[in-house]
Formats: sequence, structure tokens, C-alpha cells
Amino acid sequence: MRGASGRCTVRVRDALAQLPDYAPPQPVAPGAIRLDRNESPDGPFAAARAALAARLGDLHRYPIRDGELIERLATRHALEPSQIALGNGADALIGQLSSALLGPGDEVLTAWPSFPTYLEDARRMGAAVTLAPLRDGAVDLDALAERIGSRTRIVWVCMPNNPTGGAPEPDRLARFLDAVPERVLVMIDEAYHEYAAGPGHPDALREHVPRRGNVGVLRTFSKIYGLAGLRIGWFAGPAELARALGRVRHYYDVSEPANVAALASLDDDGELERRRAANAAERERLAAGLRALGIATLPSRANFLAAAVGDGAALGERLLGRGVAVRALDGLGEPGLVRITVGGPAENDALLAALAAVYDAGG
Repeated sequence: MRGASGRCTVRVRDALAQLPDYAPPQPVAPGAIRLDRNESPDGPFAAARAALAARLGDLHRYPIRDGELIERLATRHALEPSQIALGNGADALIGQLSSALLGPGDEVLTAWPSFPTYLEDARRMGAAVTLAPLRDGAVDLDALAERIGSRTRIVWVCMPNNPTGGAPEPDRLARFLDAVPERVLVMIDEAYHEYAAGPGHPDALREHVPRRGNVGVLRTFSKIYGLAGLRIGWFAGPAELARALGRVRHYYDVSEPANVAALASLDDDGELERRRAANAAERERLAAGLRALGIATLPSRANFLAAAVGDGAALGERLLGRGVAVRALDGLGEPGLVRITVGGPAENDALLAALAAVYDAGG
């Protein structure tokens, strides 16, 4: 009988051959300190926890609150609801943007190292990817501008940049956007914006989305709001593009618990500010502790630090053996760096103690 051997007899698109296989996240030992995924040490807001607990009996129902959340976000940010689209995390929206805009022969630009999904989703669509360097851990906007060509469809600007933490100054971003042709979409990924917000940091959602027809922004509830496990992110930009994202998304890909928790999280600006201040204080304390060990870090406005440690993969293994997980950046072309999430005070103290023990033991 044909196909009885189990060998696949259908053809997979050639563009997928250059992509990595999906690998489920590797578990770590119980009790390990997780400083490798940029998760909030605080978990969900108290209001989100309460809202979720109150709706556990409704898990057999399909989601119905997409529209309510879109309305709340639009009101909060002085936008029209038609300018906003939701997704199963910012990752899903990156895929939807790629699906809506890209095909063979198109090109995406991004700085590197940065968020790998920009590359992977472009390549899924058969598009080419062009990389530009960073400058002091931030996207080098001049280098990006120099590389825009006739095939360029999307330019990704991660701000603050993941995995390095830097961001351009507001006036520099404005000049860059002025120079980009209107046919090119500039997508500004502000996943870490709430950690960086304040004087001297760009707010592309407020400053550029309302007046530019080729600028979009991504934000997420995964980071400062502590909802990474529920997977909910959102796009703001031109209404025509938000509509296109709605056409390529899957039904019900934003769960009802995610909607419920996100809506409840929007009501507590005091907790948002507390978390921002606590992160800034711990980030500076952690950086000082690393400096005391002879470890330099890149400037960061996010909830993580990129630290120069020589052999990042080797150090990561040694730290994991002592119960602390960090992210080695060798897979992104930076073998000398590790990315360390800013945890709570006890977690950061444990990291510094583990590092000191590793160094005392000979590196």
C-alpha cells in the first residue's frame, strides 16, 4: 500500500528548509532560578489574578472579549479601535505581518542580534533578510537606513533591543522615520516599553503611529504585566494594516483568560509604576554587582542586562549547575555574551553569589 512505510509523500515548501526545527523548551530542575527568559519576577497583577479566578468556571466558553480589550486600548492610547489588532503574543503578530506583507523576492531589514522571529517569519514567506549592526547595544538606525532598497517591505526596530537592552534617542528615531520611504513599513517592537518609559525614551505609539501611515508598533502583556503564559500581544498602526492582520489571524487565537487578565491589568497604573521603578533599581544594583566581579554590561533600558563573560555557553552551563539559568547568546552570533533577566532582590543575590562561586572555582 502506498505510504505504508510512513515516509512523507507530500512536498513541503522549500523556504522551510532554512528554518530551525521546533524544539520544546527544555525543563530546568525544580527550584532553579529562571533569569533566562525576561519574565516578570512579580507574576500577574493582583487584579488579574482575581479576575482569572472569578472566570475559571467559563473555560468551556469561546473567547468574546477581543472587542472590549481593543476598545480599552484605543481609549487608553488615544487611537481608533480600527487601528488595533490582537494576537497570541507579539510573536503571532510578527507572523501575521509577514504573512500579510511578504512573499518571494521581498526583503526585511533588522539590526542584529535582535529578536529571531523577525528573521524566521520572513523566511517562512520566502523573503530575504538583510542585517545591520547594533551601536552600543541599540539598533543602529543609520546602518538600517543605508540598507533600505527597492525590495524592502518591512524594517524592524526593536526598542529597547532584545537581547542587548539599548534604544535610540527620540530625536534620532524621528529623523530616521522621516527618511524612510512611505512604501516601507517600519515596525517598532516595544515589548519592553513599560520598563523603559520616561524622559529620554521614545514612545513610538504616542509620537509616531497617529501621524505616520507607514509606522506600526507592537506591545505585549507578557513582560511587565506578567502574563507570558497567557500569550497576548497587540498591534497599533494604520487601520488598513490592522484589518489585514485580522484577515490572516486564526479564530479564537487570543484566549478568554488572556483577555480577562489583560483587561484587569489595565486598571492599576500604580502597580505598573511600582514595577517599573523596582526593575530600574534592581537593574542598577545587578549591574553594579557584576562590575564588582569584573563583568561589563551593555547599557540597558529593559528588564535584562547583556553581560560580557568570555564564553557565554560555558558560563551558562556552570551557572545552571548551581541552580541559576541565564541565556547564552552564542546562537545569535555573540558567543561572549549572556543575557541576564533582572529578577527580584533574592534572585539577583543568588545569581551574583553563583557567579562569584564559579569565578572562585576557576571560571
